[in-house]
Amino acid sequence: MFLVLAHDRRRVIHSNVTEHPTAEWTAAQLVQAFPWDNAPRYLLRDRDSIYADVFCAQAKCMEITEVLTAFRSPWQTPYVERLIGSIRRECLNHVVILNEKSLRRLMASHIDYYHGTRCHLSLGKDSPDGRAVQPPEMGRTIALPEVGGLHHRYERRAVCICALTKIRPRNISPRADPTAEISRFSDSASNSFSNASLSRRAN
Repeated sequence: MFLVLAHDRRRVIHSNVTEHPTAEWTAAQLVQAFPWDNAPRYLLRDRDSIYADVFCAQAKCMEITEVLTAFRSPWQTPYVERLIGSIRRECLNHVVILNEKSLRRLMASHIDYYHGTRCHLSLGKDSPDGRAVQPPEMGRTIALPEVGGLHHRYERRAVCICALTKIRPRNISPRADPTAEISRFSDSASNSFSNASLSRRAN
């Protein structure tokens, strides 16, 4: 799994998964993360062997200065390590991954939830994309399922009260017993279904 995280609003700029990561694949992810002239000035990463000369050359070509952490020091990249832990605890530990395609689809759904719904204490209990405050006057609270029902988004929606009009069935006369009419309809329906089943068996 490859993740590119922006520190300002904790936004996931790019994510991708593969069963066989290589240095060329990692360098290609850097290009896909910043396809236009919007590459950051600095890139903080660890000293994984996947970042070979191909990745370093691509970063230099994009005028990105790499800042490397110390050996075996994951606490020097706290934001992305927290993101990886959140994805594992809140998503991957609760589902069964079938293949690479299912993992990519699940990650896309979870990142949408992460951006638009999940709150962060460092952002003042706001989401990376921002969420408007909904006062009680907006209506009752409803739950909207996300990530296949694994998580929910709670919003306030106004309740629409509709007046129900009592409609009299057409085939029932005002003085007739509705129970008798319904029973006769049920008998006729059962006869038609039995005749239809007999005709199918005969064919």
